[in-house]
Amino acid sequence: MDDASALYIGLISGTSADGIDAALVQFDHDQPRLVGAIAHPWPAPLRERILAVAQDETRLDLDAYGRLDVAIGEQFAQATLALLAHTQTDPATVRAVGSHGQTLRHRPQGEHPFTLQVGDASVIAERTGIDTVADFRRADVAAGGQGAPLLPAVHAMLLAQPGQTRVVLNLGGIANITVLRADGHVFGFDTGPANGLMDAWCLRHLGEGFDRDGAFARQGRVDAALLDALLADSYFAALPPKSTGREHFHLHWFDAHPRVAELSPEDAQATLLELSAWTVADAIRQHAADARDVLACGGGVHNAALMQRLGELLAPANVLSTARFGVDPDFLEATAFAWLARQRLLGLPGNLPAVTGARGPRVLGAVYPAPRA
Repeated sequence: MDDASALYIGLISGTSADGIDAALVQFDHDQPRLVGAIAHPWPAPLRERILAVAQDETRLDLDAYGRLDVAIGEQFAQATLALLAHTQTDPATVRAVGSHGQTLRHRPQGEHPFTLQVGDASVIAERTGIDTVADFRRADVAAGGQGAPLLPAVHAMLLAQPGQTRVVLNLGGIANITVLRADGHVFGFDTGPANGLMDAWCLRHLGEGFDRDGAFARQGRVDAALLDALLADSYFAALPPKSTGREHFHLHWFDAHPRVAELSPEDAQATLLELSAWTVADAIRQHAADARDVLACGGGVHNAALMQRLGELLAPANVLSTARFGVDPDFLEATAFAWLARQRLLGLPGNLPAVTGARGPRVLGAVYPAPRA
């Protein structure tokens, strides 16, 4: 297949596990172009199980782990097939699927650092008939890196402005920033929670998977004492490179602060929103104080209260959706994993050592071939 005309598919389910984003991508002079995309919902029981495992509420034996791995792989395959149907695309024209999988653990520090994304890629290749690339993060961790973030290279391709410092802010379950410096230097890191804690708190108290427009948070008031206690977490003071996930910032972490039990649910939600906004803004002030534009993507772009607060904290910088620059904020991550799949097949690095802290550039991912006729 001629790679110049080939299509790739990128798949990702983030730390909030609010759905599988699937993007059909074509490349023009190595630049990714989004052709079509869908958000594929998780079956509710499977999502609940993923969140319980990711938050350490449920421990898996090996049999349960194996079943979960395959069940998640089946859903990633279904997302791929749904995208092909939605875009009326012949699978034979797709060179590869790049599947991030579902993160269950991310522990890039310690004696034996590791990161674990599941979703059996052999199942995806078998069900779709398309070669699948997966397991993108572990090679970077093996090289001494954080394994994250992996999006900055794509952020730079799509959103850098020569001679101007910009920040790309991804507001998923966890927030991460990519600093695109005026001199072309690129770096980034996870700042801490974005939507993950707010979504979990909203689900607990309202039965809703997310806080639409931040309406729940707007009903409450920020509790300064609780906010100070949350901000005392050592992660926020750690220097980059650094990355984190739901295994650190989850509701047990939040509930462990005695002040939480004394607050109304609305005040707690308002405080969580302030935590997300403050830690993002503080990271940008420290590492990109000269940025004129902060370009936001991810689900948090749709939280009007969060975007407003970020605008207040980061003024006079402009906080804008990447949509203003022709990049769909909901599918930028999925687009990046299509790019990473292409990099793997071309034998090219996918990481930026200045971002992850790896010892050098590494080719990322493992290839799972589809069955041949």
